[in-house]
Amino acid sequence: MANYLIIGGHGKVGMLTAPLLVQEGHTVTSVIRNPDQTAEIEATGAQALVLDVEKASQEDLAAAFAGQDAIVWSAGAGGGSPERTYAVDRDAAIRTMGAAQQARVKRYLMVSYQGASTQHGVPEDSSFFPYAESKGAADEHLRNSGLDWTILGPGKLTLDEPTGTIAVGAGGGDGANRDTSRGNVAQTIRVALASPNTIGKQIEYVDGEQPVNAAFAEL
Repeated sequence: MANYLIIGGHGKVGMLTAPLLVQEGHTVTSVIRNPDQTAEIEATGAQALVLDVEKASQEDLAAAFAGQDAIVWSAGAGGGSPERTYAVDRDAAIRTMGAAQQARVKRYLMVSYQGASTQHGVPEDSSFFPYAESKGAADEHLRNSGLDWTILGPGKLTLDEPTGTIAVGAGGGDGANRDTSRGNVAQTIRVALASPNTIGKQIEYVDGEQPVNAAFAEL
């Protein structure tokens, strides 16, 4: 059994992921900014760690990461100001990668989005531009970090009931399904952490017909 730390522990994906990992017998630490969320975190079976990753130094983060087997980033500024988007989705994310190296935690799983890239093509006047820039930069930094990384790129996130089935690489064509249940994202996190063949891969997917285990086994 492993020790996993989820950054963005109170986010919708984090809250769905923690119980899946706990049910498998793993120890899960969910990082939150607001101590008032502690009871909700503990209800998932995870341990709550109050730490503001936007303000935490790399040293603070490394101390929190000590003894973990993998770091999962499922946090985000959630829109709002461009400045905060860059501060969280780019700068804080990159600091956590340095902290993982410092703490000698090799495994790092990033929840990104379908189409994320430094060549994302989003116009500068789009409200989505700061997020696209931030995720593209963070993902690129992770690919070059020397960590055992996996980048998950789900399609448009929904609150639909999870099916446990996905389509890898789908969602690009006109009329194609681009939606991905957050519950299915949680399932992909669970499977990716248990699947060494996902290391060094950026995996884009949407809701589909293939069980997550089977889809990832074919990568």
